[in-house]
Amino acid sequence: MDGTYGGARHHGGGRWRGPDTRGRSPLVRGRVPAAVAAAAAGLLVFHRAVPDAGGLGSLLEAFLPWLGLVVPVLFVAALVRRSAVALVVLLLPAAVWGALFGPLLLPADHGAADDLVVVQHNVADDNPDPSGTAAAVAAAAPDLIALEELTPAALPAYTAALAGEYPHHAVEGTVGLWSKRPLTGVRPLDIRPAGIGEDWNRGLRAVVGTARGEVAVYVAHLPSVRIRAGGFASGLRDDSAARLGAAVAAEQVERVVLLGDLNSTVDDRGLAPVTALLDAPRRGFALSWPAAFPVSRIDQVLARSVTVTGIRALPATGSDHLPVAARIRLGT
Repeated sequence: MDGTYGGARHHGGGRWRGPDTRGRSPLVRGRVPAAVAAAAAGLLVFHRAVPDAGGLGSLLEAFLPWLGLVVPVLFVAALVRRSAVALVVLLLPAAVWGALFGPLLLPADHGAADDLVVVQHNVADDNPDPSGTAAAVAAAAPDLIALEELTPAALPAYTAALAGEYPHHAVEGTVGLWSKRPLTGVRPLDIRPAGIGEDWNRGLRAVVGTARGEVAVYVAHLPSVRIRAGGFASGLRDDSAARLGAAVAAEQVERVVLLGDLNSTVDDRGLAPVTALLDAPRRGFALSWPAAFPVSRIDQVLARSVTVTGIRALPATGSDHLPVAARIRLGT
């Protein structure tokens, strides 16, 4: 008898120990961390290939940057396992994440003095301090302020607080736009999903004149999504996004800026009708929701024929969202 039973080795003193892995090949020792690292890299690259049954693909894409957290976790696991193979494979998700999201970590590329500064904020319909919230977003000295979840009761407070610096404003339903410059061509934006009542109005379109020409500004608040037992319910949001995309595609003004709570990130396939037409910011994560512990930027500043050079989150207000401020380079 050699003292080995079922892969365990009997040592003196009557004590039993598990299998001795010290002599195992590095390939064997690191196979689990290596497999997880390869899977993470695959999801980052091929996330659109994940089926959207029950909204699974859309849910993954809503939190796609957080897949990068597997890198430090697996790095520790590879060190514990003393696996050179796992460490090498770990370079895959690290490199992919860096290529996809690394530029967002770079400092904003500030433009010329005539660039637009904009603020986007879902102020929350139960905000206890609308006047303070208005003052907070105005403190960033933007040219344009877009607000969502405006209620009839709170609207006068926002209007009064912003009137001095922002004499031009337009409100349609529960969304509004305040501007230092005159607004023309103001009209409702029909993004109401099928099956929703006619009193649902959460979009507007206006034109702002600048030294470099007109800019069509859209303000939109897409329907919320829900995580339910049956999956990620995003049908209404997706329908509204398709209508918003159709409106942008039909816009005759070349320069377009979209400000809004789109209820997901720019990686979410449900927003593809919009993100296929408009460019996202080049710099800045600006996580905006929930305000208490932001994990996602669902408040967006997107553009066509202009460049959103950077976006950042502003300090918390009385809302469950953080405001975001962005700089826009109009070009020549």
